[in-house]
Amino acid sequence: MILPNAKTNKTIINLLMVFCIYVSQAQTPDTSKLNKTQNLEDVVVTAQYQPNTIDKSTYKIKVIDAEKIQALAAVNLKDALSNELNIRFSQDPVLGSSISLQGLSGQNVKILIDGVALIGRQNGNLDLSQININNIERIEIVEGPLSVTYGTNALAGVINIITKKPKTNSVGAGLNLYYETNNTYNAGLNFSARKKSHGFTANINRNYFNGWNIKDKQYLVPEKTLADTNRFKSWKPKEQYFGDIQYNFEKSKFKLNYRTAYFNELIVNRGFPLKPYYEAAFDDYYKTQRLDNTLYTNIKFKNFKSYNNTLAYNYYRRDKTTYYKNLTDLTEQLSPDSSLQDTAVFTAAMARGSFISSKPYETWEDTIAKHNWLNYELGYDLNYNYALGKRIKNKTQVIGDYAAFASAEIQPYKNFIIRPGLRYAYNTVYKSPLTPSFNIKFNINHWTFRASYAKGFRAPDLKELYFEFVDINHNIFGNTELKPEQSDNYNLNVKFSRKKLDKDFSFDVSAFYNDIDNLITLALLSGSQYSYINIGKFKSYGTSLNGTYTHKKLTLSAGTSLIARYNDLSSDFSNVEEFSYTPEARASVQYKIEKWKTYINCFYKYSGKLPGYNQNSDGTVSQTFVQDFHMLDANISKQLFKNRLSLSAGVKNVLNVNNVTASLAGGAHSGNSSSTPIAMGRTYFIKLQYAFEK
Repeated sequence: MILPNAKTNKTIINLLMVFCIYVSQAQTPDTSKLNKTQNLEDVVVTAQYQPNTIDKSTYKIKVIDAEKIQALAAVNLKDALSNELNIRFSQDPVLGSSISLQGLSGQNVKILIDGVALIGRQNGNLDLSQININNIERIEIVEGPLSVTYGTNALAGVINIITKKPKTNSVGAGLNLYYETNNTYNAGLNFSARKKSHGFTANINRNYFNGWNIKDKQYLVPEKTLADTNRFKSWKPKEQYFGDIQYNFEKSKFKLNYRTAYFNELIVNRGFPLKPYYEAAFDDYYKTQRLDNTLYTNIKFKNFKSYNNTLAYNYYRRDKTTYYKNLTDLTEQLSPDSSLQDTAVFTAAMARGSFISSKPYETWEDTIAKHNWLNYELGYDLNYNYALGKRIKNKTQVIGDYAAFASAEIQPYKNFIIRPGLRYAYNTVYKSPLTPSFNIKFNINHWTFRASYAKGFRAPDLKELYFEFVDINHNIFGNTELKPEQSDNYNLNVKFSRKKLDKDFSFDVSAFYNDIDNLITLALLSGSQYSYINIGKFKSYGTSLNGTYTHKKLTLSAGTSLIARYNDLSSDFSNVEEFSYTPEARASVQYKIEKWKTYINCFYKYSGKLPGYNQNSDGTVSQTFVQDFHMLDANISKQLFKNRLSLSAGVKNVLNVNNVTASLAGGAHSGNSSSTPIAMGRTYFIKLQYAFEK
């Protein structure tokens, strides 16, 4: 089935919206339960001594819960974060989508799953589409360094993905099916069971994307195409398989959780047919495998003391192969050019443990009488990283990082908490910096004030230290003398919140400032030889305003922000501005029609113009930019058959954004360009979920 062209899109949208009112639904909790729990605070665990409510945390933490993920109709982590301020994405044809936070690139953003860091960065970034969100309970976002607790790469902030665990004595199973008209076909199965102290979950998902060009028509079923220039896709075809198993044990004062997860991805980059006869082409295949294992234990002692321990082993492998393909008989042969083939393997072993004393904050009088004014954490963090690849010096390299950290929460006055922290580390390759942090929080009636200073750092990765790539087009070497990037970060947040019966209103104002030294940069040393050196300096600052209003079945949310990014060329060129500014805005509307068990969701995000500067090969300076754009998604959802069956349908990218005007310096997989890919145009989706629980 081919969807109509743009002239009839408005009619299609109207018909689709009417249809969805009666037959569609994104999976959400039973409305009767929602009314009883909608005013409860979200519980968070990131950088907390014990699971804690947001209002009691000394950190400002954003939470994206499972209900909002469903309302967004999110397929991957990028979709789930798409409506947040201070977060911006970029798209690489092969490396996938990457993120920036507080104006800092993705290599400064630490992404965790249940507190364990993901490995396998390409060009410093993690591909957000490689993270399964079908088993996510919530996403916790902390802006600003959390280097005391989590070490390197937490300079801009931390995104912690919390997976689901069975909480009640029950047996359940579910089916998820998803289709989108950009040639996306996803399917998944899940199972969970809990009996007394034992819990078990299993999930398996397949995500399939058949590639996309701007001029492609939208099909319900992929059609065979000619082996001509249309075989080349701007958005590369990919097939992904996710699988994970978890076991939980909980009894009185002991908890145990073991999780193993496997990921397999194949990306196909079909080349243009070769001239003059167009009878052959070079095709690239990128295969990625991940295996993550995590064992978490918690032991509780008397007097609110406990010991947490996390053991993890992560494996990542990426193979790149190039074939010469005959488009007449479809046979293919491995290219004899060895520079077109590559294999990289990374492994990481981690052991982190901490002893915690965390007494509950009661009334001020009880706190003084019971000497509950001090909570603290003493911990260690041991990391061992291994790399293997022909582009790594001596083919293999290892790095060990062994750290001790401590922090305390002190309550010297009523409703006033101070949290100092310190991390010391020994690294086998580079000299680690001493990393302090200092947070304060206090409450006055309905107002909450938070302020923090933290020193963050990003350690040079194995590629920056040991990379060796020499051929006719490349002459790049790592540098073992690199120092870690270091930053001074300041954050301030003021929040007002008030709840009254079925009304809930809150707004908050935030500001931040980052000052980074020893920025690691790939620089030309002499002739055609490049290497990584510490010459850069970067600054960013910004402010944001967010507000949320909930009344019965209606939730309104809106916000705006402004981020300033430092231009390092401003110190050498008078025509270069010191800072470039980018505005953002967001809004969302969610409405529940309880009588029909129907939910209407609409999400809007404005990403302002992203300016910058680039020094050309002849020494001159040119301005770079990515033009501003607007994104709008809308869907309607409905529950059927006693809430067991959920159907949802809607429109993504209603405003039909695809490539936006840009002037950029050449990247790893693209040259200087007059446009950059943002999205695949307007698409339509439908999602079916069936859940059974006994």
